[in-house]
Amino acid sequence: MTKLSTLSLPILGIVAAGSNAGKTTMITQLIPVLAAHQIRVSVVKHAHHQFDIDHVGKDSYNIREAGAVQTLIASGRRWALMTEMERTPDDSGEAHLETLLAQLDHRYADLILIEGFKQAAIPKIEVHRPSLNLPLLADSDPNIIAVACDVPINCKQPQLPLNDTQAICLFMMEWIKTNA
Repeated sequence: MTKLSTLSLPILGIVAAGSNAGKTTMITQLIPVLAAHQIRVSVVKHAHHQFDIDHVGKDSYNIREAGAVQTLIASGRRWALMTEMERTPDDSGEAHLETLLAQLDHRYADLILIEGFKQAAIPKIEVHRPSLNLPLLADSDPNIIAVACDVPINCKQPQLPLNDTQAICLFMMEWIKTNA
């Protein structure tokens, strides 16, 4: 298993105390801005539920359902690898971030953004909206390096304007420079 500290690319988490805070929106807005600065981004996204990228009736679905442990589907433009993971009695049911990161090809990226995995011991930016009445993770997580919020709040970490993608990008670029 790959240890997070031995990865060759910077890893930065984007977390929130709950759903619908805007993590995915922030990431999808940041990717093209980072790309404009020649920073290629890979993303690992946590899902709290079962998900399927394949559909009933498709050949790859039928192959996987027949018992294939790994199914790689490819075209001339993209490929996707689906892996069925075994569950052990002591397994939490969650994917292990280290295992997922080991699957990424680091030749294609300059930065890995992790959406979710809020318990991971990695540097993180918290997305916080006081109007959602959710706790501020930054109060108890020493790995949170900044808070992106839609209104000013009281916290010890730097605050980033949630709706200013350029400002968040510049913060991330400075973080990469000082932590790479």
